[in-house]
Amino acid sequence: MRLMKKYADENNVPIMDTYGLKFLLNYIKRNNVKSILEIGSAIGYSAINMALVDPEIVVTTIEKDEVRYLEALKNIKRFNLEKRINLILGNALDIELEEKYDFIFIDAAKGQYTKFFEKFSPNVKKNGTIISDNIYFHGLVEQKERIEKKNLRQLVDKIKEYIIFLKDNEDFDTEFFKVGDGLAVSKRKDEVNENIDNAK
Repeated sequence: MRLMKKYADENNVPIMDTYGLKFLLNYIKRNNVKSILEIGSAIGYSAINMALVDPEIVVTTIEKDEVRYLEALKNIKRFNLEKRINLILGNALDIELEEKYDFIFIDAAKGQYTKFFEKFSPNVKKNGTIISDNIYFHGLVEQKERIEKKNLRQLVDKIKEYIIFLKDNEDFDTEFFKVGDGLAVSKRKDEVNENIDNAK
C-alpha cells in the first residue's frame, strides 16, 4: 500500500484519504458486502483495499485513463487479486453491465456523478447501497466564495446539484457524512437501513 500511496503522491493521482477509506471498509465488512462495482479505479488503491476485506469479495472496477488503468493492473497483480478484481478500461457511461451488485462506489469525474448514479442504480441489488466520494470536495462545496477559477466554480455547482439530486431522489434515502472528503450513502427507500451508524 505504501508504494501505491507514494506513486499517487508523486504522480498527482487522487486516492481515498485514510478516514474515508476506513469508513468504506467498515461499511463493507458490517453489511456483508460480497459484490462491488467501482466507478473510477485510478491506480487500484480502493479496489484492492475493498477486495482485501473478505476473500469472498469480487470487485468490478472501471477506469477510462489508460496510464492509470495499466498501473492499476500492475498493482492488482502484485496483490494476486486478478481473479477477484475485474478491471475494465473505458468510459463508464459507455459500458453496459447486466450484473447486479451489493454495493456501488462512485469515485470518478465529479461533474458526471448524477449520470453515473442514474446509469448504474438499476445494477444495485435489493438492500444494496451506492456510496459517493468527494461530496464536499476539499471543503469548497460549503465555501464557494473561496473559488477564483470559473471552471472550478462550475464543478462545485455540479456537485451541489448532485447533492440536491440525492436528497430529492424518490428511490433512495441518502445520508451525508463529513468523513474524509465527504461521503454520501444512498440506500433504497423500500429497504430498512439499520447499519450506516455502525460504519462510523
